[in-house]
Amino acid sequence: MASPRKRVDIQHLLSLGDDLLGVLKNKKDEEGMMKIMEGLKLLSSSCQVDANETEKSIKDYQKKIQSCKENIDRIKDGTDPDVELEHLQHQLDEKLQEEQLLQQELRVIRDELIDLEHQRVSIEERRDTFKKREKDLDRARNLLSMCASVTNIIPDFEDPTKISGMVVDRNKKSVKKFEYERTESPLDVCNKLWKMV
Repeated sequence: MASPRKRVDIQHLLSLGDDLLGVLKNKKDEEGMMKIMEGLKLLSSSCQVDANETEKSIKDYQKKIQSCKENIDRIKDGTDPDVELEHLQHQLDEKLQEEQLLQQELRVIRDELIDLEHQRVSIEERRDTFKKREKDLDRARNLLSMCASVTNIIPDFEDPTKISGMVVDRNKKSVKKFEYERTESPLDVCNKLWKMV
């Protein structure tokens, strides 16, 4: 967990914002994510069908194993020809090996299903995060637009080392550019901007 006293790196945050804008402008990511989701659903459905079939096969083999065991018990109780007993024991061993293989396959399929579910949850979380960031970005744009229309100041975010932008006077149809160093105090910058407005 991050320390509450940890300082935020503004340049890093602005860089992340620019990266997010690039991602949000690219519609291919959303389409790709939807295709992945559809593929995951199909794969999940296919794996579930395979798991059900494997489980059914395991039950059938267990019944056959039980039948072989009963035959062996019957032979042991009555006259027990060694050849028949060995044959049945061999069949039982083969069925047990087949059952073990099927159980291993079932474990692999279950692991794949769990992994697919984790991927689906991760994709949904990322999609929700993108939607939230998009809403936040829209709110920020609306707030910036409102501030620009009230104060007639349009900020320029291209150079993060300077405070710059334009003051637009619609009545006089004039534009005054401004640029201040970040070393100046916020109060001085604010006063200068109000004088320009």
